[in-house]
Amino acid sequence: MSDAAAYDEADRTALERALVLDTVRVTEQAAIAASRVAGMGDEDLVDTAGTEAMRRVLNELEIDGRVVIGEGERDHAPMLYIGEKVGRGGQGAWPVDIAVDPVEGTGIAARMVSGAVAVIALSERGGLLQAPDVYMEKLIVGPPAAGKVDPAWPVAANLQAIAASIGRPVSDLTVAILDRPRHERLLAEVRAAGARVKLIGDGDVIAALSAAIRGTNLHAVMGTGGAPEGVIAAAALRCLGGEIHGRFLARDDDERARLETAGVAEGRTYSTNELAPGREIVFSATGITDGDLIRGVKFFGQGARTHTVSMGLRSRVIRFADGVHLLGEGARVHVQL
Repeated sequence: MSDAAAYDEADRTALERALVLDTVRVTEQAAIAASRVAGMGDEDLVDTAGTEAMRRVLNELEIDGRVVIGEGERDHAPMLYIGEKVGRGGQGAWPVDIAVDPVEGTGIAARMVSGAVAVIALSERGGLLQAPDVYMEKLIVGPPAAGKVDPAWPVAANLQAIAASIGRPVSDLTVAILDRPRHERLLAEVRAAGARVKLIGDGDVIAALSAAIRGTNLHAVMGTGGAPEGVIAAAALRCLGGEIHGRFLARDDDERARLETAGVAEGRTYSTNELAPGREIVFSATGITDGDLIRGVKFFGQGARTHTVSMGLRSRVIRFADGVHLLGEGARVHVQL
């Protein structure tokens, strides 16, 4: 991925397609490493394992990578910090911006609860908004409802629009909402409108994917979560045809200053294309623990099995991939469907 002068359209598509396969390896290795220590009750241990593995594989790739959404600022994040350079670099390397969450759902992974994943999104330079680590109010819907909802509308009106887009009553809808005290009023409004609520402990990126993919029985994501996760979700939704409306929220003057430094406006609603404006976007998520959309890592003697969803905007392919990883020297396994 580079500027238009460097590659023609066919080249750009081929480069993106190759990068999709590379990013699968990145999230697979992060998920395997994090899963090794999942369930031990130590969030830092899980996060460190996933982050170190992701960083190691990223540095093996033929990219000139820049982390725009990572584990935090350099002084507070020793690995995959915002602004960190990754990849082999050098002449011919693809210049990309990278958004990572090596363990989305560190708390649920530490407790071995469903829904923890390793996720990454990449784009050409400037293709992902560099969102500061503040809150974002989100409304996320799948392709049928894209362009038919508005965060300025009452909750009930948006639910009616989502239901109409798929030809079903509101009572058939399920909405994912983070299980937080701040969502008490939202929960009441969704339930009063007749829809069901799926409370999630963490992981609104994978919930966003689930809302955009048929067969998950999830139709929307509502509520306030992390802004960086909103950008990562937007990257996937660009590929899937879904939609996110995100409004940055600041809790204090420090967060307002961070928004100003990042060049984003507090209170303004940003569209999917504004959060992830890239022409080439790549996304991959590998399960750490079992979830509704993708399965978690399963270990066997001298190996592991992974389940990943990956996609590319330009290459227009969404893949669900099982991976069998032979980790020990001389390892053998009977592969099972």
